[in-house]
Amino acid sequence: MNDKPKTVSVLFVCLGNICRSPAAHAVFQKMAQSAGVGDRFYIDSAGILDYHEGELPDPRMRQAAEKRGYELTHRSRPITKDDFYNFDLVLAMDREIFQALQQLAPPSPEQNRLARVELFMNYVNDGEGNLDVPDPYWSGPAGFELVMDLVEKGCCNLLRTLCQDN
Repeated sequence: MNDKPKTVSVLFVCLGNICRSPAAHAVFQKMAQSAGVGDRFYIDSAGILDYHEGELPDPRMRQAAEKRGYELTHRSRPITKDDFYNFDLVLAMDREIFQALQQLAPPSPEQNRLARVELFMNYVNDGEGNLDVPDPYWSGPAGFELVMDLVEKGCCNLLRTLCQDN
């Protein structure tokens, strides 16, 4: 009998995969590694648009992350139909992304499982009922700091939940 926990695959998704989702990707990965469970997860991020495909995250997002000890090295990529089959959990960074993912998801044939699609903010529990991680692209430094606050809180709760479930 194999008692080794199964690997859980998580995909974080935002608009262009240059701000929110790569931050969540890096934060979750570092938290899992620091907790000694990094080998139990496969983490990636994507965008619903391909405008920035192949680019590093926005320099302002990288700077906000680096101040907290996270390195954002992921290169932007668009989500694909295969992602819905290859990941256990797909986390949308806001309601608009969630709706887009619902439309992009292929129909689920009985023999193939589809990823569970959820809002990332379900794991933040900010007490105010906010459902969106705001897109900081058009904001100043405070917008990027807010994203990091929400991402750290959400990733901590997500890690706890996934470790309990598996």
